[in-house]
Amino acid sequence: MSFKSISHLKSLLDQNKISIKEIAETYIKRIKEKKELNIFIYFNEDKIHEQVKEIEKLPNDKTLKGIPIAVKDLFCTAKMPTTAASKILENFKPTYESFVTQKLVDQGSMFVGKTNLDEFAMGSATNTSYFGNTINPLSKNDNPLAPGGSSGGSAAAVAADLCLGATGTDTGGSIRQPASFCGVVGIKPTYGLCSRWGIAAFASSLDQAGVFSKNVTDASILLEEIAGHDQRDSTSSNVQIPSFSKNLDPSLEGKVIGIPKEYNIDGTSDEINGVWEDAIKSLEKKGAKIKHISLPHTKYALPTYYIIAPAEASSNLARYDGVKYGFRASDAKSLDDMYELTRSEGFGKEVKRRILIGTYVLSAGYYDAYYIKAQKVRKLIANDFVEVFSDCDLILTPTAPSAAFPLNEKQDDPIKMYLNDVFTVPASLAGIPGISIPYGNDKQGLPLGIQFLSKHYHEQEIFNAAFALEKDYE
Repeated sequence: MSFKSISHLKSLLDQNKISIKEIAETYIKRIKEKKELNIFIYFNEDKIHEQVKEIEKLPNDKTLKGIPIAVKDLFCTAKMPTTAASKILENFKPTYESFVTQKLVDQGSMFVGKTNLDEFAMGSATNTSYFGNTINPLSKNDNPLAPGGSSGGSAAAVAADLCLGATGTDTGGSIRQPASFCGVVGIKPTYGLCSRWGIAAFASSLDQAGVFSKNVTDASILLEEIAGHDQRDSTSSNVQIPSFSKNLDPSLEGKVIGIPKEYNIDGTSDEINGVWEDAIKSLEKKGAKIKHISLPHTKYALPTYYIIAPAEASSNLARYDGVKYGFRASDAKSLDDMYELTRSEGFGKEVKRRILIGTYVLSAGYYDAYYIKAQKVRKLIANDFVEVFSDCDLILTPTAPSAAFPLNEKQDDPIKMYLNDVFTVPASLAGIPGISIPYGNDKQGLPLGIQFLSKHYHEQEIFNAAFALEKDYE
């Protein structure tokens, strides 16, 4: 059985053409068949069957009743472990649901499992996980490809048809870049639109929950359900959440779309620039006005991000010390010894690298030179967007500088790996919403993504534009 979308499966359920138990069996079978992709850290048939019994009792007006959803293993889940793909949390079992997963449970979602990610969301290829690499389901047998990261497991789960939607988090591009690599839709909403409560923290001023789906309509349905104000998160926005899916409008007549010259960077393939150009032409045909714009501080976005994010990670990850929960080194001779051994054995190489960078930029003598300066530059980057959005409704850019690359190609070169985020980081620093949708392929037939950005809380604007362009491939 193949289900095209959330609304397609919902209509089959409403007409009693399929049962929730049959949906569960379908997805359990698929997940088992694609086990070699290593998409899930946690998958338990019995837990899925337990959920089916609970979901069957719910009224039919629940928006996501019976819809199979995969959850990035960074979100706390009360009935499943939460590891953040790290040895240090290998046996952690939360007693509560995160805000986002609780909202999905309340609407009748069926969690098919917890997806793999880069350890503590630090990476761009889902190859820093303690539980091994995830393989992009679009790979040919002789050439395993990276699914992107850090939410590579979630993007791969949607691409491999192992669920109809998945949660992700985006700190510097961790939803949009894997969406591009796996040929699915991924949205990072405005910072604060979805509560961070119950998500293992990486960089608190940047982390934002979002979703993956097969199409724009499904993304709008899912975001509508997980967004909302939460008093437990001091950065949560108390704004009205529109009915994104009901208000989808493909009309772009008179919309002004900015094309930033700074995103035309060396090293971007001709194919990606070609796809970008095709999307621009399509938007013009649909009645949009194209405006060439400048975001002058874009060139400072990556270095700024790689100061602020590790600094916040250094602070957030200090809690993993072997005292209250998580992994504890067994052969420590003293308290200091226990801290040191627990952290050196419990964290992987990339996490330790970022903690060290973060500790360095926060240390006495370097705090002003690096961290404070980075915060000032972040403000300049955000101001660039504010200025541009006074004349534009949207910005269109490529999502990533390449298609999916071979799994271990950039593993030994962190700088090359960090460059994957060059098109996604500026929006994260500014806290504005962004969506990646598949738009064309490279010579190998691999999907390429394009990204729409808009001003704070204008998710409807980017859904509408993405919905309009999506129609090019219907």
